[in-house]
Amino acid sequence: MASSTKPVSRPDRNPVGVALVSLAGLVLLWWAVSILAGRPDLLPSPPEVARLIVVETLSGDLPYHLGVTLLRVTAAFAIAMGIGAAIGIGMGMRQRLDRWGDPWLVFALNLPALVTIVLCYIWIGLTEVAAIAAVAINKIPLVVTVMREGARTLDRELAALAQVFEFSRTKRLRHVILPQLEPHFAAAARTGVALIWKIVLVVEFLGRSNGIGFQIHLYFQNFDVGYVLAYSLSFVAVMIAIELLILQPWQRHAARWRRA
Repeated sequence: MASSTKPVSRPDRNPVGVALVSLAGLVLLWWAVSILAGRPDLLPSPPEVARLIVVETLSGDLPYHLGVTLLRVTAAFAIAMGIGAAIGIGMGMRQRLDRWGDPWLVFALNLPALVTIVLCYIWIGLTEVAAIAAVAINKIPLVVTVMREGARTLDRELAALAQVFEFSRTKRLRHVILPQLEPHFAAAARTGVALIWKIVLVVEFLGRSNGIGFQIHLYFQNFDVGYVLAYSLSFVAVMIAIELLILQPWQRHAARWRRA
C-alpha cells in the first residue's frame, strides 16, 4: 500500500529579506500610480519624497522630531505593558477578580482613543504627562486582554509539580509562569507597538509642539503632501525596522517550544 506524503511547509529562512522585497514592490506600485496620476502636488513620487527626507535629515529637524516621538512611544509602551500585564495575569489567575473586572475591561476596550486623549488634555493640561497617559490608557486594555488569555492557559500540572518540589514564589514565577507567558508578552508587544505609535501621532497632532504628529499637522495646514509623506514614512520605516529586527525574532523565540 503506497503511502502518500504531504509536502511540509518550511518557514522562510530570511524573513527580513522577504519583507524588504515585498516593501520594494509596494514602492514600485506607489511610483507607478504617481506617474499615472500626473499630480506631484497630490501624490509625489518616491524619489521626491526621499529627497525631502534627506533635506529634513540634514537640517536636523527630522532626527529631532523622530527622537521625541520615539521617546513618547517608549514611555507609553513601558507603562502600558507593566500595568496591563499585572492586571491581565491577575484576572486570568483569579476567577473572582476576572468576574468583577471584565465589565471594566469591556468598557475600556470600547472607549474611543480620541475621547481619552481629549479628556486627558482637559483634566491634566497640554503637558507631556497628559500625552503619555492618554496613549498608555488606550493601550492597557489590549495588554490586559492578551495577558488574561495567557494566564488562563497556564499548565496546572506544572504548577502542582512546582508545589511538590516546594519552589519559592520567585522561583515559581521565573521557571514556571513567565516561560509560559512569554509568547503572550511578545504578542501583546507586537500589537501594542503598532497601536501605540499611531495614537502618539494623534496626541501630537492635537496638543504637542514637537514630534512627528506635530510636523504632520504643520504641513497639513499648508497642504504639503510631500512633507507629510516624508515625516510619516520616516517614522513608519523606524517602526518596521523595530518589528522585523526585534519584535518578530522575540515572538519566534518565545514560541520555539511549539515547534519542538
